[in-house]
Amino acid sequence: MSDIKIKITDREGVLHEVLAPTDMAMNLMEVVRSYELAPEGTIGVCGGMAMCASCQCYVKSEHNLPEMGVDEDMMLAEALYVEDNSRLGCQIPIREELNGLEVELAPET
Repeated sequence: MSDIKIKITDREGVLHEVLAPTDMAMNLMEVVRSYELAPEGTIGVCGGMAMCASCQCYVKSEHNLPEMGVDEDMMLAEALYVEDNSRLGCQIPIREELNGLEVELAPET
C-alpha cells in the first residue's frame, strides 16, 4: 500500500477525505499543507520542529499513534485550545497503520 485514507476536519468545520502517501516520509502537517486545508502561513509555521503548535489537531479515531516525545509534550503544555486528544500533526508520520485516521484541526492560535 502506498496511499492511506485520512479524514481531516478543517478549521471551518468542513470534512475532507484525502489520500496520503506512505512512501514519501511525510507527516500529517505536510498532508494538510499539500491539500491546502488551512490558509498558507497558519499551519506548520516552525517547519515541523514541534516548536509552534500551529499544526495542533484533535485525534478523533482510536489509532495507536507514536508515543508523544518530550518536545511535543512541552509545546502542547504551552499551547491554547489543548484537549486530551491533542497532538501536533508534524509529529505524526504517515504510515500504513494510520489508514482511516480521523483528525480535526485545532483553532488557529
